Amino acid sequence: MKRVISLYDYTGEAVRPRAEAGYDCFCYDIQHRHWQWNHPDAIEQVGQGSITYLKADLHDPKVMDEIYEDHKGEASFLMAFPVCTDLAVSGAAHFAKKRAKNPRFQDEATEYAKMCADLAQRFGCPYMIENPVSRLATLWRKPNYSFHPFEYGCYIPLEEAEHPRWPEYIPPRDAYSKKTCLWTSDDFVMPEKCPVECESFGASRQHRKLGGKSQKTKNIRSATPRGFARAVFEANCPEDVDVEPFDEYQVDPAEYRGADYGDD
Repeated sequence: MKRVISLYDYTGEAVRPRAEAGYDCFCYDIQHRHWQWNHPDAIEQVGQGSITYLKADLHDPKVMDEIYEDHKGEASFLMAFPVCTDLAVSGAAHFAKKRAKNPRFQDEATEYAKMCADLAQRFGCPYMIENPVSRLATLWRKPNYSFHPFEYGCYIPLEEAEHPRWPEYIPPRDAYSKKTCLWTSDDFVMPEKCPVECESFGASRQHRKLGGKSQKTKNIRSATPRGFARAVFEANCPEDVDVEPFDEYQVDPAEYRGADYGDD
């Protein structure tokens, strides 16, 4: 089974290493344009595999049921990046106003995250659900892991250091801090850290250069770090990795182990 499901995924960065290795990846998000699998504009050929971008309202349980029917018996891994606007602690200043309009706004957001885990459990495949530091830790359960993008920067080879899509916003080799939490299945393997020197702590390029609440800002800030995406692939699909992991350390992990670099 070489089929990967990625929910709330507009950019496709999270699944790209898998597509390059021959997986058929399906990215579902409300922002995509096409509903049909076979629409030529929905499919991107990547390496030996593909990424199919499909429009879907993932807040609708019926849509989640349809995704299950489309992929049951074939899904080997599921990842999800549910909307964090109503849960991230960085937006706590707005919670009271939101609660006045909808007392259940955070309960509903939590249910959407749980729906992703439920779908993976129906598939019977490993999963990871990503969110920043958020209320999910109290409204659902504590995260299994957390990381900063720079901690996996050495998984990006030096010749690919510059980000191919947003080099003006994302530093080379993901050398920025942003505490990110993962809720995972028991059989998910957290990859070994291989850090680069962090460009800045607590004020990444995204936050300095991307202002406002535009969808572009949200998409770039929420894009999965390339190094972490590759690291997750290598740790969870070692049989399909045909190159040695990048183990070139630019900093000693002992220098940062246990440190807390904030919630940028």
